[in-house]
Amino acid sequence: MTVQQEAGVGAEELEVWIDQDLCTGDGICVQYAPEVFELDIDGLAYVKGSGDELLQVPGATTPVPLPLLRDVTDSAKECPGDCIHVRRVSDKVEVFGPDAE
Repeated sequence: MTVQQEAGVGAEELEVWIDQDLCTGDGICVQYAPEVFELDIDGLAYVKGSGDELLQVPGATTPVPLPLLRDVTDSAKECPGDCIHVRRVSDKVEVFGPDAE
């Protein structure tokens, strides 16, 4: 079963965001997907937008590029702070992360 099938997403667009209140600054997400995540000077992880800028507004989301889907979902599964949320853009239902069904 692929990650897409596991998430029931097919060709649906996904987005990811980090709850900095729960972030431990462990950096596992950056190891898995440095194109999507980055640790800031405050020691917390943030998602990156287009042009690699950190999105520091609480709840800021960024699209999950299909080639990085497994890396992003693995980072959500392995995150010690359970702070990475991956959800469908269409209905905002979380498919990976602490609130996934």
